[in-house]
Amino acid sequence: MALTPGEHDRLLLHLQALLARERRARGLLLNVPEATALIADAVCEMARDGVDLDTARSGARALLGSQDVLPGVIEAVTEVRVEARFDDGTRLVVVHDPFGVLDGRDADAAHGTAGPRGATVDPLSHPAAVGWVTIANEATTAIGLTSHVHLAEVNPRLRLDRASAFGMRLAIPTGDTVWLRPGESLELPIAPITGGRIQVGTSGVVDGSLDDPEVRSRALATLRECGYLDVANGVPIGHLAQAEGAIGSLMRVRSDGTGS
Repeated sequence: MALTPGEHDRLLLHLQALLARERRARGLLLNVPEATALIADAVCEMARDGVDLDTARSGARALLGSQDVLPGVIEAVTEVRVEARFDDGTRLVVVHDPFGVLDGRDADAAHGTAGPRGATVDPLSHPAAVGWVTIANEATTAIGLTSHVHLAEVNPRLRLDRASAFGMRLAIPTGDTVWLRPGESLELPIAPITGGRIQVGTSGVVDGSLDDPEVRSRALATLRECGYLDVANGVPIGHLAQAEGAIGSLMRVRSDGTGS
C-alpha cells in the first residue's frame, strides 16, 4: 500500500504514542518524546472522531499531569504542535500548557490563540503581508484557517482566487486561527511560503516546487476539475454541490494516477 509522506508520519506518531501508553500503563513516567507523541496523537484521533479544534485542544491538555512525566519534562515541553485533519480541513493545532500547569481556560488566551470569532493578532509577531485575498465560506459550518496551510489547497468549500493564492499562506502569527462563519467573506492578508518552497501533503496536488510553472498549472487545473470553489478574473467558478464531493474526486484522481 502506497502511503503519502503525511500518512507515513501519522503512523510513526501513532506508533510512538502507542509505546508511550504501554509504558505509562506499566507505571513508568514519560519522557519528552513519549509525552509529546501521546498528546499529539490524541489531538489527531479526536479530530478524526469529528470534534472541533477547541475541544481537541482542551481534551489533549487534560491527558497528562505533572504526576505522569519525568522531572524536567514540564519545563522542556511548553507547547505541542501537530497537524490534524478535522471535518473542515487540515489545521495546525497548538496545545499550550500541555500538562495543565496553568488554568486551562487561560492557557490559550495567554498565548494569543484565536477563538471562534477570528484571529488574535499580536503586532510584534505578525508576519509581513504582501497582499490580500478575499475568502468566502459557502459551507454550512464554520471553517478555520491557520498560518501554515498552503492557501491554494484549502477547504474546497471556501471560494477564493486560488491562482493568486498559489504559493501563499495567511500572514498571521503561527498557531492563530481565522474562522469564517457560514456565508461569511473576509479579506485576509497573505505572505509567501518561505524556505525551500517545496509543498508536500495537504491535498497532494502539488508535492513539489511551488515555483515550478508546470506543477502550478497542473495543480490548479486538478483542483478546479475536482470541484474546489475558485475565482478567475473576478468570476466565480464551481458550485457547492461540486465542492461537497471534491475530496472524493481528488482521491480518485490521485488513485488513478491522472493528477499530480
